[in-house]
Amino acid sequence: MENRFQVLPLEGLVNFKTGKLNSNAAKPDGMFPFFTCSQETFRTDTWSFDGEYVLLAGNNAAGIYPLKYFNGKFDAYQRTYAINTVDENMLVTRYVYYALRLQLELMKSISTGVATKFLTLSLLNRTQIPVPPLPTQRKIAAILSAYDDLIENNLRRIKILEEMAQNLYREWFVKFRFPACAAGAAGRPGHQHARFTDSPLGRIPEGWRWAKLKDVCDSINYGFTASANKEVVGPKFLRITDIVSSTIEWESVPYCEVDPVEAEKYALSEGDIVIARTGATTGYAKRLNKRHPKSVFASYLVRIRPNAVLGKHYAGVIVESSKYKEFIKRNLGGAAQPQANAQVLTSIDILIPTADVIQTFDELVQPMADKNELLQIKNRTLRRTRDLLLPRLISGEVDVSELDIAVPEEAVA
Repeated sequence: MENRFQVLPLEGLVNFKTGKLNSNAAKPDGMFPFFTCSQETFRTDTWSFDGEYVLLAGNNAAGIYPLKYFNGKFDAYQRTYAINTVDENMLVTRYVYYALRLQLELMKSISTGVATKFLTLSLLNRTQIPVPPLPTQRKIAAILSAYDDLIENNLRRIKILEEMAQNLYREWFVKFRFPACAAGAAGRPGHQHARFTDSPLGRIPEGWRWAKLKDVCDSINYGFTASANKEVVGPKFLRITDIVSSTIEWESVPYCEVDPVEAEKYALSEGDIVIARTGATTGYAKRLNKRHPKSVFASYLVRIRPNAVLGKHYAGVIVESSKYKEFIKRNLGGAAQPQANAQVLTSIDILIPTADVIQTFDELVQPMADKNELLQIKNRTLRRTRDLLLPRLISGEVDVSELDIAVPEEAVA
């Protein structure tokens, strides 16, 4: 596609800085975003940057470099590039973010390294982007950021829904403030009239018990070994990198070739839970709900299928919690590469309430999970539309110079 705009190297147009922190600087409840080479954005208690930046991972084993935009106070890992423009009156930082999105595949092909791929400063300085007139840059950024703002708003709603489910779990099964409808004491708060008994892990309501997660699963399986393929050659091929983010972005999940017997063996169904068993994100997990494409799971994931004792959502809320990640972190094996086998991943003690409590919990969580999934589908549509527009806007194929588009006041010189 021929570009209507002047194409220039990044050298001299932008500043490249790197963070100073190690990856272990992440704090679950930190005040500020912490950008690393992971798809996930972590938190930390410090900040070294304040302003509008593009964040680009400087290394990645697969040559997949997460690219993000942020405006505010944050900190960064020592191999993460924080990029902003030398002069906002010549080049808009948010426009740079969108222009660089089109260069990610090129970056993957030119990055150096064998076991781990690296983006060196010299490679980045030579990277070229289209540079339209400043008003056009602002309009392009405004159009594309409108999609991203909607996506971000939906992600916030998804996070609220997930926090609601986690808060409900803590209220009922940690603080034992479960309601009357679940406890069977009609018209009165259930926890106020429940009898408690001693257990090896503390006092619990009568009729409840403790069990290892592995003992209340119908099956526990390792995943399928295959090569990922961008072409539609079979089912979706869910990998560790696909379950690390807050939601699974099915549009970016690749495919794989698999024969019918293995496709059935490794197929993912509603209620399945997949857990990462190796790497820095060991213990990260996702529960599959109703609306996902035909898919199988990769070999570095473990799939568990909880049995009916746990209902539909109880186990999923547990393994998606920070408490579960902390448990796995404490029990990791491997020196250079953290890892945990299926035995470790399912060795956590979980509380098994009575059937009526589980049923009531499911009835409350199911609408949250369904709404969460619908928001994810909306986001996939928004991303698809944005990504169709992106190359046409950046190339100048779609001319926005004469459009009356409002841009942020602070962007106006």
